[in-house]
Amino acid sequence: MIVERVSVAGVEVATGHFIDGVRVQSATTFEDRSPLDWDLKLADVARGGEAEAHAAVSAALEAFPAWAALSTVERQGYLHRLADLIDSNVERIAAVECLDMAMLEESLRLRVIGRGARNFRAYADLAVAYEARQWDSNGTHNTVLRMPAGPSAVITPWNAPFMLSTWKCAPALAAGNTVILKPAEWSPLSCSFLMDLVDDAAFPRGVFNMVQGIGSEVGAALVADPRVRRISFTGSPATGRAIGVAAAKNLVPFTAELGGKGPFMVFSDADLDAAAEKAALMYDDAGQVCLAGTRLLVESSCRDAFVERFTETAGRHILGDSRDPTTTMSPLIHPQHLERVEGFVNRAVSEGDRLVFGGHRLAANGLWFEPTLIEPRSNDSEIVQNEVFGPVLTLQAFETEDEAIRLANSTPYGLSAIVYTSDQAKADRVASAVRAGTVWVNCFLVRDLTAPFGGTGVSGIGREGGDYALDFYSDLKTYQVKEGTTHG
Repeated sequence: MIVERVSVAGVEVATGHFIDGVRVQSATTFEDRSPLDWDLKLADVARGGEAEAHAAVSAALEAFPAWAALSTVERQGYLHRLADLIDSNVERIAAVECLDMAMLEESLRLRVIGRGARNFRAYADLAVAYEARQWDSNGTHNTVLRMPAGPSAVITPWNAPFMLSTWKCAPALAAGNTVILKPAEWSPLSCSFLMDLVDDAAFPRGVFNMVQGIGSEVGAALVADPRVRRISFTGSPATGRAIGVAAAKNLVPFTAELGGKGPFMVFSDADLDAAAEKAALMYDDAGQVCLAGTRLLVESSCRDAFVERFTETAGRHILGDSRDPTTTMSPLIHPQHLERVEGFVNRAVSEGDRLVFGGHRLAANGLWFEPTLIEPRSNDSEIVQNEVFGPVLTLQAFETEDEAIRLANSTPYGLSAIVYTSDQAKADRVASAVRAGTVWVNCFLVRDLTAPFGGTGVSGIGREGGDYALDFYSDLKTYQVKEGTTHG
C-alpha cells in the first residue's frame, strides 16, 4: 500500500507509521486539522490498531539484542547524528508543528525544537560518561551495572509534541532500548517528520518505531503487550491510571507525568513588577503548559498592587496567528478542548466565583480564548482543584506564610510551584514545605537536563531527566567478585 505524503507549511510529511525502518499505511485514517484554521485539513493520518502495535513491538523486539549489544559510544554516534539532522531542520519542523499544534512559530524555531537535538546529545553523552558505583564490603568488590531493559513504549501528549517525544525517547535509546513512539492524535505530524530524520540517520531497522492512531485503540494495544518492558506516558490522570493498570498486569515499570495545578506564590517582599511579568507568561501557549503556575497565591498586603500590575501585563497579550511574530497567545488545540476550557469558566461563574477579567472566546469561528482571571469563592471550587489546561488563572489571597503553604498543598496535584520573594530564608522554608517535583524561586521554566523531573500525587509517578531517566530505562545489576580472585 502506498504511503501518502502531504505538504504541510511547504514541508513534505508522511502520513503513515514507521515500523521496522519502513513507512506503513493502515486500512483506515483519522483527520488532522490545524488549530489556526479548523477548516484546514492537514492530512488523513494512518489509524493504527492491534495489528500495527503488534508489528511495531515485534520489530523492536527483534532489533533489541543487537542495539543493546552496542557500546554506549557506538549508540552515541547514532544519537548525535540524529541531533545534527534536527538542528539542520529546525525551521521546517517548527513550521509543521506550528500549523499542526499552533504553538508560536518563533518560540518553536528559537527555543523548543532545538531542545530536541539537545535531548539526544545530552542523554547520549550521559550514557557514555556513566560511572558505575563501586565499593568493597563483606570480602567482595561490588559494581552496579546498567542492563538495557528491552522494547519501550513512549506515549506523548499533543502539546510540544516534538520536544516531549525526544525528551522521552532519547534516554530510552541511549540506555540501549528499542522504542515504539505513539504521538498524540491531535498533533502527530512533527513526530512523523522525526521518523524521516531517523531514517536519514541510518538507525538500524526496528530500533526506533512510530505508530499513529487513537489512544484507546493503538495505544491501549501497545501498553498491553507483555513484550514491552518499559512504558513512559505524559497526559491526563484518567489515561495514566488506565495505562498503569496495564503496566501492572505485565509487571512493567511505568513513569507518568499527568499534569499540574501549580501555585504561583507572591509574598509582599517580592519584586512585584517582576512577579506580575512572569505571572502573565502563564498565559503563553494558551495556558496549555503543565508546569504553569495557574493558582496565583498573593499576600494580602500586596494583593491590590500585584493585581493592578498583573492586569496591565496580561492585557498586553496579542491573540492571533501563531505564524505572526507579533502574536503572543496561540489558539487552543481543538474544538473539544475549547469547549472543555469554556465549560470550566462558565461553571465557575455560575457557582459564584468572581470573574476578574476575560472569560470568553475571541471569535465564534476560532479556537482563541481570552486570558482569564477568576477569584474563587472557596478553595474547594472546581476551578481551583482541577487542571483547566487553558488560559485561566485563579487568584487567592493569604495572610501568613503557613496559610500560603497550606493553600499551595491543597490540591491533588504536585508537579511544580513558583515562589516570588526577596527573602532567601523564606524561599528555603517555603520550597521545602511545598509538595512539588520542581520549585522555582524568582524564575520559571529554567530546566537542567540532568535534574530529576516529575510530580507527586495526581501529577504522576517516577522521575525523568539525567541519570534518573537512564536508570529507569535500565535493569540494574549488582556484580560482586570475591576478594583475591585472579585473572586466569
